[in-house]
Amino acid sequence: MRATASDAASDADPGPGGRTGVWLVGARGSVATTAVAGCAAVAAGLRPPTGMVTETEPFAAAGLPDLRSLVFGGHDTACAPLPKRAEELTAAGVLPPGLARAVHADLAAADADIRPGGPQAGDTRTDEELITAFAADIAGFRERHGLARVVVVNVSSTEPLPEPGATRLAPSSLYAAAAIRADCPFVNFTPSTGIRTPGLQAAAAARVLPHAGRDGKTGQTLLRSVLAPMFVQRALTVRAWSGTNLLGGGDGAALADPAAAAAKNAGKERVLADVLGTAPEGTVHIDDVPALGDWKTAWDHIAFEGFLGSRMILQTIWQGCDSALAAPLVLDLARLVARAHERGIGGPLPELGFYFKDPDGGSSSLSDQFTELLSFADRLRDPR
Repeated sequence: MRATASDAASDADPGPGGRTGVWLVGARGSVATTAVAGCAAVAAGLRPPTGMVTETEPFAAAGLPDLRSLVFGGHDTACAPLPKRAEELTAAGVLPPGLARAVHADLAAADADIRPGGPQAGDTRTDEELITAFAADIAGFRERHGLARVVVVNVSSTEPLPEPGATRLAPSSLYAAAAIRADCPFVNFTPSTGIRTPGLQAAAAARVLPHAGRDGKTGQTLLRSVLAPMFVQRALTVRAWSGTNLLGGGDGAALADPAAAAAKNAGKERVLADVLGTAPEGTVHIDDVPALGDWKTAWDHIAFEGFLGSRMILQTIWQGCDSALAAPLVLDLARLVARAHERGIGGPLPELGFYFKDPDGGSSSLSDQFTELLSFADRLRDPR
């Protein structure tokens, strides 16, 4: 009988750093389900680690936690268990046939460690009460499994940016505060506020907790971070840059809210402004097309000017499965941030800008970001 991912994990030597927890906020969503199923499949040798940069040669000596040593749990307001969500993703073509069945035990084990999130409608708890409850859930997960550390990763739906003068923390910031309270690093893979408040960043620094974000760079902005430097390096003037996103699923529904879409577009626009020196004319439109499910299409129309004022156009189309693009990045980030925590590195990690639309400083050029990431991998090695 072929070994399952659960068999591989139970037999794995976690190494000197011990086992690592990955606490997913939005743990029953498409990205989280794909990440858990994908990690189990790769760890068991059922699938190659396609899309995982941390599984390439430059990271072999960085001391990252082994995939077989990762333990998953999380918060969510949804009730559908992970095995069921994996079946739905298989029917949608996100997961390959047979994979959900092969990693069923791993999905069920992770689902057993998912706790109710919030705040939900009618929840009368204060911010402090919510933070305390969430932190207790994370701490209980760590103690239950004897984990060396837990990395909290926000992969929940995009929320609107807080109104000026808001008296309560945004939900993503409640989870960030809970991560800090539980002495855990935090990764914000969404455009939501998360840890980006002065008080939370100061608290993370005081506890020497690393954090990274924000908004995972999976498709349209990934391409923009490659193309924009090309125009600059070839001294071509970009006159206008417009884009459209068609997507369904939970993201499509969440981003139908103009306030949430505005939060999402801020990161997309930052790349162009940073690289080109100024934001060109044009906007990004996000359209909810429920029939597309977890698949999305991104179209860009770039008007630029060449020698002697000749006007030209470049158009790009990106079609992909957002969950399959995001999941390997989530696993990369959890491993990198866990290792940074182990090495005593705290505060924001601009070296991980390679993964984000709106990173914690540094260049917005993908080439420059990759160079910084490789340098960070060298920094993570054990001292000789």
